[in-house]
Amino acid sequence: MAAFCRARHRWKRTNCLHVLTRNLTGKYDYDLVVIGGGSGGLACSKEAAQLGQKVAVLDYVEPSVKGTKWGLGGTCVNVGCIPKKLMHQAALLGTAVKDAKKYGWQISGPICHDWATMAEAIQNHVRSLNWGHRVQLQDKKVKYLNVKGSLVDKHTVKGLSKAGKEMILTAKNIVIATGGRPNYPTNIPGAVEHGITNVALECAGFLTGIGLDTTVMVRSIALRGFDQQMAGLVTDYMDAYGTKFAWMCVPKRVDKLSSGALQVTWTDTHTGNEHKDTYDSVLWAVGRAPETKALGLDKLGVQLRKETGKIVVGADESTSVPNIYAFGDIGEGRPELTPTAIKAGKFLARRLAGHSTELMNYDNVPTTVFTPLEYGCVGLSEEEAEKRHGKDGIEVYHAFYKPLEFSVAERDASQCYLKVICERGGDQKILGLHFTGPNAGEVTQGFAMGFQCGATYSHLLQTVGIHPTCAEELIKVSITKRSGLDATVTGC
Repeated sequence: MAAFCRARHRWKRTNCLHVLTRNLTGKYDYDLVVIGGGSGGLACSKEAAQLGQKVAVLDYVEPSVKGTKWGLGGTCVNVGCIPKKLMHQAALLGTAVKDAKKYGWQISGPICHDWATMAEAIQNHVRSLNWGHRVQLQDKKVKYLNVKGSLVDKHTVKGLSKAGKEMILTAKNIVIATGGRPNYPTNIPGAVEHGITNVALECAGFLTGIGLDTTVMVRSIALRGFDQQMAGLVTDYMDAYGTKFAWMCVPKRVDKLSSGALQVTWTDTHTGNEHKDTYDSVLWAVGRAPETKALGLDKLGVQLRKETGKIVVGADESTSVPNIYAFGDIGEGRPELTPTAIKAGKFLARRLAGHSTELMNYDNVPTTVFTPLEYGCVGLSEEEAEKRHGKDGIEVYHAFYKPLEFSVAERDASQCYLKVICERGGDQKILGLHFTGPNAGEVTQGFAMGFQCGATYSHLLQTVGIHPTCAEELIKVSITKRSGLDATVTGC
């Protein structure tokens, strides 16, 4: 995907080798060295230190193509989940101000948004988190090194500082948690020079919400990997919300005009016709690449999956080389989600310290897409459930509902929908739960625990709802898709 937006916002010498020889743990300098100071790497290092391990964490942010760099904490804290959610909140507040008039609030004058004020406030919060992470590492006696780490052997890491100074650290175990960075479509002329990167639908949603003219170009489908009925509801809502979509289109080039505007040329794959338009900003959201190239993995024989460049890992996060582990976004087949990396990192630290044998459970991981109409889910999509159990082996309970908050504000609730996918026979074990509506993340988080307990449809019906809430619609759902009956909720 590509998103287009019209609006403007304005230690001493190179080659010096320093060897740490404190020999804190006998044979090695450290029990554990973690390469990567994102959410997962920090969680792993702090957990290990609390269990008595001598730990060092190496973190270095290579500036982006545009020269952007950031502090300790990784993608989520600096340029991902946290700033994204806060900008999403800014857009929701804009909608709330419009709704407020229907609720009796007397608001005079035009409503407008100031980008600079929002950006400064969010950046200040992010900086406070950067500082907080450094304080936590110090409090837990984790050695933090702002150097770029690479592997020398299965017990040795080389660190390279910004000034070109090298250091060598040895450790009983090494953990790689370097995550990934956004891709640029380098085959498209002007893409790198004139574009920036972000998350497609979420970013387009909040940009629209703060009043900017925003278009999303989609080459095939939206929200690949998610339930496609739900993805359709999300994009339908965004379309009504004001976000424009260029479906089945492929960008060909980006040119900067003398006016400073960016001219995007693209092809409509349905018709073969070529189109052009001008924008102030071009954002690429075409996937992420794992940060593996500079780690020296090939020299050690650490196995990567050729198609993705990610590290092949076992159930215990082990790689093909003893004493070297990897988890988080860099692990092949792992969800690219902060909470899974945090939990997996803690479990790994406990195992390496000999305090546990428990493995991370990657099944039924909940997540939420923070689009204007939020979408939360846990478990299987309807497509995946059909694939695994057959169409006749599943029962899908569903409902269209209207949030009470939408009623007085007279907001359209056509895309507020939920479905619960169950096994058709036996106890009707719940396979998947999907929800579009306000506070979808809060709703989904609670139901996710039920999946860990083997929740069934009868458990859902036995649960007493909290009235009036959107979440209670999930425990009232009774219409099946198979029945063909109208699934619109009526009454309160």
